Amino acid sequence: MNSYICIHGHFYQPPRENPWLERIEVQDSAYPYHDWNARVHAECYAPNAVSRILDGDGRITSIVNNYEHISFNFGPTLLHWIEKHSPEIYRKIVQADKTSVEQHGGHGNAIAQAYNHMIMPLANRRDKVTQVIWGISSFRHHFNRDPEGMWLPETAVDLETLEILHEHNIRFTLLAPRQAKRMRPLKSPYWCDVSDGSIDTTVPYLVRLPCGGSLAVFFYDGGIAHDVAFGGLLHSGETFARRLFASLPSGRERPPLVTVATDGETYGHHHRFTDMALACALDQVQKNPDVGLTNYGEYLSLFPPLHEVEIVENSSWSCVHGVDRWRADCGCRAGGNQGWNQKWRRTLRESFDWLRFELIRIYTAQASALLKNPWQARDGYIEVIMSRSQAAKKKFLEKHGVQSLSDPERSQSFRLLEMQRNAMLMYTSCGWFFDELSGIESVQVLSYAARAIELAASFTAEPLEQQFIERLQEAKSNIQGMGSGADIYRKFALASRANLKEVAIHFAISSFFEDYQKKNTLGCYTINLRKYEKQQHNGTVVALGMLDASSVVTDEAASFIFAALQQELHDYHCAVKACGAEDAENGSPPTRHVSEEAYQKLADSLFTTMTKKSPSATLKIIDHYLGKDRYTIKDLFKDEQEDLLEIILEGEMEYVGQTLEEIYRKTSFLTALLEEYGHRIPPPLTNAAEVTLKRKLAEALDNPKSTPETMRLLLDEIKRWHISLDNEWLERTLCLRLEREMALVKEQHAISNIAHMNALLAMLFLFPVRLNLWQVQNSYFELLQTCYHDKKNLAAAGDHDAKKWIDEFIRLGDGLFINVESLLATMAAETNGPKSRAGAILKKR
Repeated sequence: MNSYICIHGHFYQPPRENPWLERIEVQDSAYPYHDWNARVHAECYAPNAVSRILDGDGRITSIVNNYEHISFNFGPTLLHWIEKHSPEIYRKIVQADKTSVEQHGGHGNAIAQAYNHMIMPLANRRDKVTQVIWGISSFRHHFNRDPEGMWLPETAVDLETLEILHEHNIRFTLLAPRQAKRMRPLKSPYWCDVSDGSIDTTVPYLVRLPCGGSLAVFFYDGGIAHDVAFGGLLHSGETFARRLFASLPSGRERPPLVTVATDGETYGHHHRFTDMALACALDQVQKNPDVGLTNYGEYLSLFPPLHEVEIVENSSWSCVHGVDRWRADCGCRAGGNQGWNQKWRRTLRESFDWLRFELIRIYTAQASALLKNPWQARDGYIEVIMSRSQAAKKKFLEKHGVQSLSDPERSQSFRLLEMQRNAMLMYTSCGWFFDELSGIESVQVLSYAARAIELAASFTAEPLEQQFIERLQEAKSNIQGMGSGADIYRKFALASRANLKEVAIHFAISSFFEDYQKKNTLGCYTINLRKYEKQQHNGTVVALGMLDASSVVTDEAASFIFAALQQELHDYHCAVKACGAEDAENGSPPTRHVSEEAYQKLADSLFTTMTKKSPSATLKIIDHYLGKDRYTIKDLFKDEQEDLLEIILEGEMEYVGQTLEEIYRKTSFLTALLEEYGHRIPPPLTNAAEVTLKRKLAEALDNPKSTPETMRLLLDEIKRWHISLDNEWLERTLCLRLEREMALVKEQHAISNIAHMNALLAMLFLFPVRLNLWQVQNSYFELLQTCYHDKKNLAAAGDHDAKKWIDEFIRLGDGLFINVESLLATMAAETNGPKSRAGAILKKR
């Protein structure tokens, strides 16, 4: 092999979970997706696992897993999210690494990442160590091997961080060209200044560390990376490949390496559908007999460094001022908001540093009585985080606990460790990266700070939160009305708080529209429903129950009795009281349970009043037994609140739709006359027609018996009324219908299902929208791999039904813009051809 190419994708999203619920709540700015993880996953992470290569007619000739052919890292919190929410894509990512290990002489494409994207030079040593250990442990969990390399967040680097990587057996990392200070051949006494970014990026380098060890560093090609990310190089996969080939130097004694590193989100999220440009470029490289695709571990084993380099400490790839983007108003920002400043960054950083110091003091003092070595325990706590099981907790405490701990001591241990976890999560780099303090990324890190403070509150009487808020006063938002950091903290971070009582409140209200079981999960809480009864009278519904709520994270637990009343679909009133609250008020030891007699007394009084008196009298009974604190829809957690409001809106919109449909039906003759005589149709009648015809279109799309003629007549009527269709809604509706039908094809393999799918595809030309057939095409590809050859063999043996199946299936592929013949040829070549030229070279060596 004359030369090599390695493309690296840094795939990362900041942790976005509500720190109290440990789940991501709906983010409106990500619409139509639930949250930004879901949106970027749909646009980037998933497409890169099943990326398309097209022919000149725009038909698919191959579907490839880009992760098999690039170096990549996934942020640990992001990959955990993908594992949970998209297991099929997760398996493809993990399998891609396994395949690359086989292809590249035991060296996988995946490398690790420091855990939650903390800017390492700005962290203290303890946090750096934990970030590296947690990143390595997460990597082992997912890829079942040790990592060779580690991505440093924002490639921010200092020598202490590199020493810690070395201490934990990391062989290499990646840096930007401007992060090199000077270099020299290993045996030369003469240094060459390369601080202007002129370092040769086609060879690896050795960094000698103060501890006496060393670490390899690859510097990526800054010019290509810039043009990939910002210069339009991904407009064409062929152009991208040509640029890579043109950058390969000739006449070298050792094969050079052209390496490119960018955010992985570049391939699909920042630039839509450019996963296909990447796939095309990789395909071009694989077809070149003189160039091999490799990864850093393999290349380093083949060609160890012949040069050493000194790095620019406290530098990064995304701030020309070093690491000031995460602590000062340095001028680096996302842009687009003239007149804004980022002076708030310094105050946020200094406030967090003060809080971190206070939390370290509390942790050291309190954890020493519970854990043998509090900081080693924190390093090992990642095993609990990744599992959240009682077995993992038990194993952890057996190893790190000072003795057999009581239940309260167990809970104290986990609260202290969670305090430390949130104290690290609050340093996630995105909190400072963007322009505005009230942005979702900055609010997120403020929420982690709020959670850490809350956890600390049970171990100290000091007013940490008050002092923290006072410090945040100096940070000022750029948006009028947002105020200071203190205002933003109160308005957004504290509004996210949830505790056991709030879980009980949420459960009580949502029990009117959720089908809860005896045992339930809500975020990171488990709920054991001990009693529940619901009665209805004259439109009023009353629910009464008892539950045990506990935190999977901290083992905190409490029992509650609740009552809730519903009058209208949107009118809820709820009261909740902790079991044992009266005992505490009377000075008695609190109990976790209410007696059967006391509960029955409340139930009899409540339901008797409901049937014999007014709703207001029923509420007074609730007040008498459970207190006067009332809770309503606004106290639901955000996702369930949105679900309930959608249920309410659905009912109201159905009523409005039926009303307008009746108006449309009654006035259709009149509107026809107005149109015929050239008169203007009144807007209310136009609105009635628009709502009615869109409803009819939605019903027709949902009806499997709808014909092309039905659709054509409806669309003609919509056009006659000059009604504009919402393309986003239409695309989503059509795609869901196609995916539903394709799921039946995949499940049943029946000729009739395939024929029906073909008929549905034949109707699509009627609609003025371009559909994303990605999921349907993936399903077709799976069927091609799993069913096609068996059916073809049966057809060749004379099976008439199998022949018909093949004909309909090929027709379906044509309708989905798939070049089936070419795809089958590609699959055959992949099955029979050599696995890897680079792997073959390794074997020779």
